[in-house]
Amino acid sequence: MLSVCGEIVRRHDPDRFFCTLFAPQDRRETLFVLYAFDHELARARVAASNPMIAQIRLQWWREVVEGADKRHEVATPLRAEIAAGRLDPAELLAMIDAREAETQPAIATRAEWHDYLRGTAGGAARVAGRALGGVAGLDALGAAWGAAMLLRAVPVHARQGRCLLPADILAAHGLTPEAVVAGAEPEGLLRAVADLAGEGMRLLAAAPRPPRAAHAAALPAVLARRDLQRLSRSLPPRPRGTLDRLAVMRAAWTGRI
Repeated sequence: MLSVCGEIVRRHDPDRFFCTLFAPQDRRETLFVLYAFDHELARARVAASNPMIAQIRLQWWREVVEGADKRHEVATPLRAEIAAGRLDPAELLAMIDAREAETQPAIATRAEWHDYLRGTAGGAARVAGRALGGVAGLDALGAAWGAAMLLRAVPVHARQGRCLLPADILAAHGLTPEAVVAGAEPEGLLRAVADLAGEGMRLLAAAPRPPRAAHAAALPAVLARRDLQRLSRSLPPRPRGTLDRLAVMRAAWTGRI
């Protein structure tokens, strides 16, 4: 039977939920708690009516990580994992800090976008890897998965009134974040997305091979590669299906990410 955190991840983060099933059984709950926490951080701006409220939500989670006793379905198990030494508070605080970028009007540059990806999805992958026994290469692999998820979610973010693509790359294709939110002309947006998908592919190529012990934390990169290859050719991402699950299973069995 799934825990509350496991159910949150199953509903809202199916990629990492499936990959977590390949972790040792005694480590899965730690990953579920971590990913449920990451989901709460991602919700901070979505659920808030303005950036200031989002920052207050992030501060609430800082206080939880620092030891405040707050009642919440994710905060309680998160504190337990921290107390048991399975999650590092400093790394969790860094994940919160990285989410501050989502409270700003725009991500200005390609470099800032890379920092954001490495701090958010990359940070979560690094923490997951440490919980499994190895961190080499995981921030880059996690950042690549984060890039793929952002690029898949461009239409969803636009409907929320948000754009998390770097303004300088958009400008190179004749776009602005505001234009993306308003429904930018498809051809220009496809070119910008393809450009950024290439950035994600370079993250994958540059990442060192992760330790076998931490493969469950690295497996989302398998899905990222499939998405980024299509997006870099200006093709829309496919809905998740059997071939995606088989690719993850093959990587888990062979150890090849």
